[in-house]
Formats: sequence, structure tokens, C-alpha cells
Amino acid sequence: MHSRVAKWLQHIRQKMPTQASLFASPWFKPFARWFDRPYFWQLNRERAASAVAVGMFCGLMPGPTQMLTALIVAYVVRTHLPLALLTTLYTNPLTYVPLYYCAYQLGAGLMYGQWGQEIPVLPDFTMDHLGAELWQWLTRFGKPLLLGVPVLGIILAILGYILVWSGWQWFVCRHTNTSSQK
Repeated sequence: MHSRVAKWLQHIRQKMPTQASLFASPWFKPFARWFDRPYFWQLNRERAASAVAVGMFCGLMPGPTQMLTALIVAYVVRTHLPLALLTTLYTNPLTYVPLYYCAYQLGAGLMYGQWGQEIPVLPDFTMDHLGAELWQWLTRFGKPLLLGVPVLGIILAILGYILVWSGWQWFVCRHTNTSSQK
């Protein structure tokens, strides 16, 4: 088992984008000068755990802003940039709706004490009343969602941090024990 995990981690490390490849992209090129410090590219337990936490939190940001938000937060907390960006990809078209539903339920529970009471279904918007119907829907469901998304992001970030920190510790201990037994 140990050799499979080690091979998998080596494979992941080889697939991580390099500083040059990441900033060759037109989306990230403007940020290249701010990320020339080695701590954005060195992977250790602390940086891996904080990068996963950044990615888990920023992954819940709306649509195309996830990676940009992760880029900014990774800069502020000085963590491993490729892992922070990669971790945002846990949200995708298959996971977005269940995650936002969970965030809504969490926000509604915290705001109103109603856990699992209502499903926020989009109404049939007509062009004549689009503004009024959209505003009514947003005032009814938007507040719990605005609270639930960051709360869920914080919960996922904490869980991701703990999981990576503990998993790294477990792997190192297991590797040390296996090496000492030989």
C-alpha cells in the first residue's frame, strides 16, 4: 500500500504545473511578477494544508472567479499556488448544484432555524416581470445563500486543512516506520 501511495504522490507532483507553465497562460501572466517567491512553489505539509484550505474556500466562489480568488488569497497567505488553484476544481457542473443547495440549507438553518424546510426552485421568469420576480426570488433565497456559501466554504477549508495535515503526518509516520523496519 505504501508504495502505491508514494507512486501516486510522485505522479501528482509531476503533473503539477510549473511556475513557467502556469504564467504562460494569458489569464495568469499579469500576476507573474508577484509570484516569483519560492514559497509559492515549495510544497511542504504546512503549505499543502493551507493551499487545500484556500482552494476549498475559494472553490465556492461564483463561476469564473474561483481561480482568481484563489490566486489572490494564496498570495495573501503565502501558500503553494498550484495546489490552491488545483483544489478549486472540486466544484464543477456536477457538484455545483448540490454544494449550493447545501450552502442554502446551512444559511437558512443559521438565519431562520429552518433546517431542510424549503427547496429554492427558480420561478418561471417572464420578460414582463423579470426584474420583480428575480428581486423577489433573491430576497427570499439570496440571504440564506449569501450566508451559507462562506460558512460552507469555511467548514470545507477547515476539513481540508485537517485532512491534509493529518494525512501528511500519517504518511510520514508510516514511511518512517516502514523504513526503520527494513
